[in-house]
Amino acid sequence: MNASNSATRSDQLTSTDIAQITPLALRKSIRSGHHTGTTTGYASGYLQGNLVILPRDYADEFLQFCAKNPKSCPLIGMSEPGSPYIPQLGADLDIRTDLSGYRIFRGGTDYTSASDVSDVWRDDLVTFVLGCSFSFEAAITRSGVSLRHIDAKRNVPMYVTNIATSPAGRFHGPLVVSMRSFAPSDAIRAILYSDRYRLAHGAPVHIGDPAQIGITDIQKADFGDDPVIKDGDIPVFWACGVTPQMAIRNALPDFAITHEPGFMLVTDVLAEAAEFSLQGKPEIYHP
Repeated sequence: MNASNSATRSDQLTSTDIAQITPLALRKSIRSGHHTGTTTGYASGYLQGNLVILPRDYADEFLQFCAKNPKSCPLIGMSEPGSPYIPQLGADLDIRTDLSGYRIFRGGTDYTSASDVSDVWRDDLVTFVLGCSFSFEAAITRSGVSLRHIDAKRNVPMYVTNIATSPAGRFHGPLVVSMRSFAPSDAIRAILYSDRYRLAHGAPVHIGDPAQIGITDIQKADFGDDPVIKDGDIPVFWACGVTPQMAIRNALPDFAITHEPGFMLVTDVLAEAAEFSLQGKPEIYHP
């Protein structure tokens, strides 16, 4: 499995510009085709989401998959069948146009890439949005801990592990993790800060030796960009919302759409308040 290529972030924007752009402004930039890259570091402090779109016949089983695997699939939003809108995540938000990279599966493990899925949209499609670890990165950087991939203007590296998810109907497969490397003292701080963001995967699932979770070559990511690891760094691994893409390869629905890894849906929900602001929506948390 080869790492996906991520588009270059705009050289015209400073890191401060990238962090301070509003979610709506970023979505409009994506919708217009101006922003074509990853969303890591963008719209600091706002909840970002992974995307899974499935035919209605598969929706109940995938909802069960999320319920059984809340660490990798923290569900933050779900659409009505056929609707490309999830109002609780953003008033001016269109699932068909507001991600800069999509993967379209048609009954197999291969996919085609797209920057807009309006032309393939169907009335039976149900959208699931899952929390993303990009959402806690701002808290880590605010504490003074740098993130190697952001400093290098790269997508975060992601790896397929030997950890099995809990199956639900036709959906099953290995856990995918994202990795960030830190100096030991910074690793502790990153772990503590990420644990506060339960809807963005929370605390890591593994720290240290990648071979223990089935990663044979940490220098070669399965998704995203290859890592930046400095001498003395400790690799820290978080559950990743790309996990459902492995389950889709096993379930083989006749049609499915996901995000391109690292190319997220940026919502209007503040990450720090997400667990409170998204309360009261039982269809999200209690399938």
